[in-house]
Amino acid sequence: MRLTQQGERFDLVSSQGSVNVRQVIVDRKTGVNYLLASSSLTSGCGLTVLVDAEGRPIVTPVD
Repeated sequence: MRLTQQGERFDLVSSQGSVNVRQVIVDRKTGVNYLLASSSLTSGCGLTVLVDAEGRPIVTPVD
């Protein structure tokens, strides 16, 4: 599922929450998956690479 427009570097593939938001973003060039967590209450956010059980980055095949 793509929630972003063609030509953009990153795809927003999942989004949950409204105050405490968690989004999964995929880099279209590398396929690496990232988790973006943010809170409108504290204006804070964090971005990290999603990893599997062995600690390897989760990579989505790119077109």
